[in-house]
Amino acid sequence: MKKQMKLKTRLIISFCIILFVPIFMASIFIWGFFKSQITAIETAYGIEEIDINYLVNSLQLMNRYASVMYDELTDVAENEPDKLIDVDFLTEKNDELRKKNAFLMVTVGDELVFNGSGNDDYADMNVPDYDGNDYDMSVGTYIEEDESQSLIKQVGFITENGDEGTIYLVIQGIELFPEAKKLTLDVIISILIILICTAAMLIAWIYSGMIMPLKKLEEATYNIAEGNLDFTLDAKSDDEIGRLCSSFEEMRKRLKESSEEKLNNEMENKALISNIAHDLKTPITAVKGYSEGLLDGVADTPEKREKYLRTINNKANEMDLLINELTLYSKIDTNKIPYNFIKLPVADYFNDCAEELGIDLENKNIGFSYLNYVDNDVIIIADPEQLKRVINNIVGNSVKYMSVRAGVINLRVKDVGDFIQVEIEDNGKGIDQKDLPYVFERFYRADASRNSATGGSGIGLSIVKKIIEDHGGKIWVTSKSDVGTIMYFVIRKYEEVTNEQ
Repeated sequence: MKKQMKLKTRLIISFCIILFVPIFMASIFIWGFFKSQITAIETAYGIEEIDINYLVNSLQLMNRYASVMYDELTDVAENEPDKLIDVDFLTEKNDELRKKNAFLMVTVGDELVFNGSGNDDYADMNVPDYDGNDYDMSVGTYIEEDESQSLIKQVGFITENGDEGTIYLVIQGIELFPEAKKLTLDVIISILIILICTAAMLIAWIYSGMIMPLKKLEEATYNIAEGNLDFTLDAKSDDEIGRLCSSFEEMRKRLKESSEEKLNNEMENKALISNIAHDLKTPITAVKGYSEGLLDGVADTPEKREKYLRTINNKANEMDLLINELTLYSKIDTNKIPYNFIKLPVADYFNDCAEELGIDLENKNIGFSYLNYVDNDVIIIADPEQLKRVINNIVGNSVKYMSVRAGVINLRVKDVGDFIQVEIEDNGKGIDQKDLPYVFERFYRADASRNSATGGSGIGLSIVKKIIEDHGGKIWVTSKSDVGTIMYFVIRKYEEVTNEQ
């Protein structure tokens, strides 16, 4: 996955874009506009080699344009002065000048003989008169009134009749620079466009990198608040917000797992209660029936009374076993099984267990064999009471599902290196291969029937597995249908640690 930039880097880049891109782009646009306007002015007014200073200094540009026209009028005044009082000549010249925002005015003596402005206000302009000493008055007069500006240059002349006259060249600055006005407007509009485009690009960039993930995070938060955990929060970036989304997604997964686990636990607890209630009902019904028989005098002989009492005692023991399993299950679920680990001589311990099992199985008409392949000095660290519970639960399962008349259970204890291995084998109906992976799960029952022979809480083997694992061992099973089942578990040997000098 492509590495994404950090939020800090993104903000720094955004700041630099906001600061420098508008300046850079505006500079390019302004330079281009000025260049185009300079070219336009050079073409329109016949001025060559002007620079940007002429656009920002109106007086300088007006003077430059006036100088070009002034030289032409000076030449006429020197060589053909009578043209300057010829109305046709003046009108023709004035029409050319009006196209370039200028006009001519001519006075002879004190009389205004030509006014090319079309405005009588210019007749009262306060400008120097020709004094007869020098008709070459190249000095211009700059006039600014009511937001209008004009540059006036005058040329003195003497007609062939000896009349003194003055021709005024008036350049109207307010009209001379529509290009400058347009330039200013274009620059302002361009800067605004640049700022808008820059802001739009930054918003799109920030929106895709920050706002979108935050909106997804907001939506995910809303889903969790509503109790919906069946969604996925995609984190495609590797920045701070991306990592936040990833952490949020991990939290969602854990919440979902916790919720599912809680739901499973609730279902298991309901199943346990249902199983225990069902399995308690059978012995309770028996106890109730036989006790009522005793009270009603149905057992009218000593033999019947003994049979009734023995049955009541057996059913009470069954109930006690179920209650003990329920109590132990609650301790397993909270990891509070009370262990009392001690050193156990393997041979002696299993010899005693085998003796008790033999007597119990003999009463149930089930054959039993015991083989011990472990030396007398082999020791393990174990809780004798809980280890005995393991053996009794496994053997009890074998007895419960024993489907043959000549039932046999074999107990073998072997030395397998660093461990002792215990094998409990029966010749019952076996377990289907599809059920083998689940036999140690809580509440799993390969036999779905609910009768007094094969009933049970469904937690016996899960308790066995928990106890063996708490002893640091391992348990597994092999089985063949209609052949039998073998339960295996191993526990590590105890070895004294000696410090050699």
